[in-house]
Amino acid sequence: MSDAASVTRFPGPEHDHDFCVEKALQNAVNICRQRGLRFTAQRRRILELVWSSHKPVGAYDILELLARDGNSTAPPTVYRALEFLINANLVHRLDSLNAFVGCPEPRTPHAGQFLICSQCRSVVELNEPDISDVVRQKADSLGFSASRLTLEIQGLCQLCQAQMRAE
Repeated sequence: MSDAASVTRFPGPEHDHDFCVEKALQNAVNICRQRGLRFTAQRRRILELVWSSHKPVGAYDILELLARDGNSTAPPTVYRALEFLINANLVHRLDSLNAFVGCPEPRTPHAGQFLICSQCRSVVELNEPDISDVVRQKADSLGFSASRLTLEIQGLCQLCQAQMRAE
């Protein structure tokens, strides 16, 4: 694996998640400003909801959370905002879960590689160029033109494994 890999850990009980949310919002403001994109209040709120934990959140979960805020938003509005956030590299879509997670490395486009805990539903994103390179090389050797590369690996995080051993 490459030295350029960016691997975060599954969050433990000591994790300060407010820092993650604040960093994600600051990144979004800066990236949108640099790229000339409109980061509206609604897009900001939806990004904040996606980042509300390290667990994936579905579009209808977002609608429900917005309704709790007193904001009755239609599903197409949420999907358009999510599409904007995906295109701005601020959010990833997890196809296997039909849900969304925040991107901890939004400055440059990259292939999504995710470790998904099937017990607690926490997600960690890997940003390992070597994995992407191997998959692209193999696809090329088969004459396949890949347009999008997302790797989703389901299993158990360390905390859930420890909890299962303790039970």
